[in-house]
Amino acid sequence: MQIAIVLYPGFTALDAVGPYEVLRLLPEAEVRFVGAAPGPVVADSGVLSLGATHSYAETPEPDIVLVPGSGPRTATTMADRQLTDWLRRVHETTRWTTSVCTGAMILAAAGILDGLPATTHWMTQPGLAAMGAKPRRGERIVHAGKVVTAAGVSAGLDLGLWLAGQIAGREQAETIQLYIEYDPRPPFDAGHPSKASKTVIGNARTLGRKIAVNPSEARAVPTIAWRRTVDTFRKRKGLS
Repeated sequence: MQIAIVLYPGFTALDAVGPYEVLRLLPEAEVRFVGAAPGPVVADSGVLSLGATHSYAETPEPDIVLVPGSGPRTATTMADRQLTDWLRRVHETTRWTTSVCTGAMILAAAGILDGLPATTHWMTQPGLAAMGAKPRRGERIVHAGKVVTAAGVSAGLDLGLWLAGQIAGREQAETIQLYIEYDPRPPFDAGHPSKASKTVIGNARTLGRKIAVNPSEARAVPTIAWRRTVDTFRKRKGLS
């Protein structure tokens, strides 16, 4: 079973590494970190790098695809035609096509979430609707056929375990959960807007805007909007 975890410049490390630590323990799992070309890919911190082991071209038929999100590079990556074209192609034959956090926006840019319920980071939920998906704001994992989306960052661990249960059964998933001792007991209970104070929500939005400041993002937005308009027109005319 080939598992392709996508890496692109500016990805959020835990989005990729959390599910990896679960999925790599599945029987007969072959995990690939897939990018434009093999080699180091710098995460959104600008400090940590992970290595892409294979290119998109070298990974034409993965069984599972997982797209992590990004703080500062989501729009730029949504406009990456090489990635979105690859996602569309492999989605035709995947067993599961999945995302963590704003990775859902990248799936949406590839047209994979059109008309489907989906979730993403709580600050990005309005963007899902704009890209043709049906946001599920209160849900941590949303399953629509073979497409599975997870909420922000830490939800990637939950996604990994959910997939493990679907693929190998509950006992195997629980065995992995115990092995990695995933028994979360956070010292605070502000992990979702429904639980956080207005002050904390405001602080989190400010932090998000600070992290997301990136001139290339502003340049990418018109490209995404134009492609979305053209795709919608073509579908209405029966051209795609």
